[in-house]
Amino acid sequence: MEVYIKHRLPPDARSRDFEYSGEHAVNEKIAWSGAVTAVQPRIRLTRSFDERSHTYLGYLLRIEGTIGGESAEFRVGVGSGAHAKHQFRIGDHFEGLGHRVEDPRLETADIYTVSRLKLTRRGEQLATTAPPWRGVPPPLSVYRERGHRRLAVTTYDAKCQSCIWGCAMPVEMILDQWNPGRRRYRTETFCYGPLSCPIYKSGPTRKIPGRHGMTYEEEDWVDQDATAHRGPDE
Repeated sequence: MEVYIKHRLPPDARSRDFEYSGEHAVNEKIAWSGAVTAVQPRIRLTRSFDERSHTYLGYLLRIEGTIGGESAEFRVGVGSGAHAKHQFRIGDHFEGLGHRVEDPRLETADIYTVSRLKLTRRGEQLATTAPPWRGVPPPLSVYRERGHRRLAVTTYDAKCQSCIWGCAMPVEMILDQWNPGRRRYRTETFCYGPLSCPIYKSGPTRKIPGRHGMTYEEEDWVDQDATAHRGPDE
């Protein structure tokens, strides 16, 4: 059994579309343990030209520890029920079993379907008065209600990977509604945080391919509309 899971995150919105050609991972339970270094929502985005929808899967834990007996940094996908029970936060130490992600096009986790999850040590409560916010993430319903705006991938990588309001979403793009088998995949970064966040940068607008070589550009008004119900500090 291969014990080290190399994270297979698809390219960000600036890169070429991800072309998947790998075999499905074996469906074998792997033991893991370690310290939580980030907790963010685990959300999948489906695009069909100018339409989009979200699937709220749970939460993504970034872990520094061991997996299959080998030291590694990896990502664990957990459900809302597990978060409601444990209230995950940075500094917590957990152990459990999990399966490798079958299709890395649809996940930013390395392993999921976690079982025997056990808290071995509780982390200290971190200050949440300035970005990046590192407290206990809220329920997924709060993210859905707040709405998001695009986040520059360079800003996400440099400053937002540990913030509870940041999110790297796997994106599945349906190129042709009349031929739904034609799809492409990539990862896009978003922010659910306060509109007044001083480190926020939107980055370039995103383009979505469609039929017959057409392209839809998601302009700024889409983000403004999605967050218009919030005040500047919300």
